[in-house]
Amino acid sequence: MTDGIYHRPVHPLQPPTPVGRPAPAPSQPKTGGKESFQELFTQALDEQRWGIRFSAHARSRVQSRNLVFTPDRMERLRQAVDRAAEKGARESLILVDELALLVSVPHRTVITVMDRTQAKQSVFTNIDSAVIT
Repeated sequence: MTDGIYHRPVHPLQPPTPVGRPAPAPSQPKTGGKESFQELFTQALDEQRWGIRFSAHARSRVQSRNLVFTPDRMERLRQAVDRAAEKGARESLILVDELALLVSVPHRTVITVMDRTQAKQSVFTNIDSAVIT
């Protein structure tokens, strides 16, 4: 006597493949990223410590121009962003030593950075404030 249940083997579901096209290869995890775990970890710690984030564009400018951000320089940048925020600034040009930084004040994010020689040849638009430290 049967109980009315048919036992069939279970097969994993495969998405249908259009006729004439090969099935896509399964995706592999990314291992060759541009930034190492150590670099990402250091950036996260610095962001937490100083409360200032560097955009990908700003990070690439810092690396390509061999710019150095000492703890003293980062502290002065943090204070400049704080002062700009107190005044209600949104996009600010911050001058720290020989560096010019464009900063999104509400997001506390450095958008781009350049040294004095590059800044001399530039026109800065869409800023509402400047802070000199």
